[in-house]
Amino acid sequence: MCVIFIAYRQHPNYELIVASNRDELHSRPTESAAFWEDQPQLLAGRDAVEWGTWLGVTKNGRFAGLTNYRQAERDDPTKNSRGQLVKDFLVSSEPASDYVSKIQAEKDNYNGFNLLVYDQQAMYYYSARQNQVTQLEPGVYGLSNAELNTAWPKVEKGVQRLKALLETYPDTLPEKDLFELLADREIAADDRLPDTGIGLEQERLVSPIFIHSPEYGTCSSTVLTMTRNGQVSFTERTFKQGQPFNDDAHFSFQLEEKGGM
Repeated sequence: MCVIFIAYRQHPNYELIVASNRDELHSRPTESAAFWEDQPQLLAGRDAVEWGTWLGVTKNGRFAGLTNYRQAERDDPTKNSRGQLVKDFLVSSEPASDYVSKIQAEKDNYNGFNLLVYDQQAMYYYSARQNQVTQLEPGVYGLSNAELNTAWPKVEKGVQRLKALLETYPDTLPEKDLFELLADREIAADDRLPDTGIGLEQERLVSPIFIHSPEYGTCSSTVLTMTRNGQVSFTERTFKQGQPFNDDAHFSFQLEEKGGM
């Protein structure tokens, strides 16, 4: 499970602002964010089991992020890895619109997912549960383990805080403020929790933006910004049992192709 907050064309200096947490079993092996040796254009963390990713960006300005659907039923282990969806978009040259249309036709090959893709021209959201492709208008969005901008407490809180940061910082948005947003561990009140079939105790556990428990929780936080003149900043902070683990992985580069920004 993950949560992604995005400000898309909502700031005078930034084309794209992304703040995201990846939640996973602490025991699942993962490689920290880096430019991949086998795909040197691609910057992302990497799942060391299926070798896909949950969020990444490329040197020519493609971005993608993915979340799973929360449900009581276990995933079908025979289906394709959802992390390949992000990787495959990032290494392709297909327009975002064509890619999501292709994935729409192949959705039954995967367990439930949400996918965000951006190619400098446009951003698209695809919900496999709703089987609907949406070209996103400029705006502020929150995506967790249901549909885009579902009124879960953590989604609403993150969107509100990101909007407030956009108003507070009309010039440069400090990275530390975005990481503070992602570090929120407040558990939502019971009367605000969704009922997704996993039971009240688990709903409480996964209700914060930053999840912490002995076996499962937030393993990494990522802040990505892309300015309107094509400067990209990408920082990943990793965690072990809720505490920062290793130094932040930080990357900064100028896009090779400005495209339609």
